[in-house]
Amino acid sequence: MNLWEEIEQSLTATLGKTVHLQGNSPVGGGSINRAYRVESNRGPFFVKLNSANGVEMFNAEAEGLEELQQAEFLQVPAPLAWGLADKQAYLVLECMELDGSGSAVALGHGLAAMHQVNADSFGWYRDNTIGSTPQRNRHTDNWCEFWREQRLGYQLDLANQKAGSSGFRNQGEQLLEVLPLLLDGHMPEASLLHGDLWSGNYAYTRAGEPAIFDPAVYYGDRETDIAMTELFGGFGREFYAAYRDSWPLDSGYATRKTLYNLYHVINHFNMFGGGYLSQAQGMMADLLSQVR
Repeated sequence: MNLWEEIEQSLTATLGKTVHLQGNSPVGGGSINRAYRVESNRGPFFVKLNSANGVEMFNAEAEGLEELQQAEFLQVPAPLAWGLADKQAYLVLECMELDGSGSAVALGHGLAAMHQVNADSFGWYRDNTIGSTPQRNRHTDNWCEFWREQRLGYQLDLANQKAGSSGFRNQGEQLLEVLPLLLDGHMPEASLLHGDLWSGNYAYTRAGEPAIFDPAVYYGDRETDIAMTELFGGFGREFYAAYRDSWPLDSGYATRKTLYNLYHVINHFNMFGGGYLSQAQGMMADLLSQVR
């Protein structure tokens, strides 16, 4: 059975109605997966493909989307089928019709409401990925410990292997040592997080409703989501005002923003190389200067 026949059968089983696929067209914009809009007798679907090694990545993404759907505060594409066929991993999603315009206020209020969905500890019940990099989510009650071991320390270990620089390694070791000082007195709730909330991972439906997708879900400090919205731009002033109106940020966020975004910058170096290394070094120097 080839890939598209397998997808037809999986969708038929999920929907309880016979699905016949009628052609597909590539969708650009992704750097990790191949994506297609697929037409059918049951309407369009959105399909992601990767090598067979990507099957667990797609499994985790599907479960992350289901976790976000439970919050019911923002539009999230429903995962419909995922698995392995013809030596390819696939993930089939509801095809959301996105228009590109909507209410930034609704996005800010919706994200704040989603962040008020809490867990008893930081992490998640399974590991997933941030981009193509493994992301560990072992449950931890201590936020500083979680960020040191499950987030920053893991990325630094990968980067040390890639960078081959004793200076970078020493900077990272120093930063991990002073992490308790940078997070001193900060006791966040374990909030439901998107985990990879940059401007390419949200949009608006044709009805103007805010939608989020491509998550790296876990439960952690809500400020990590807000910090990433500032990393690559694309979120307007109205969004931040609406979020703060629903749930003001704690004092010290400006420092923690740099700390939290460092995780993503190092991850970009681990995936793409280039100038992200010097950007990470500058961020670490800035953070270390605040505790010396």
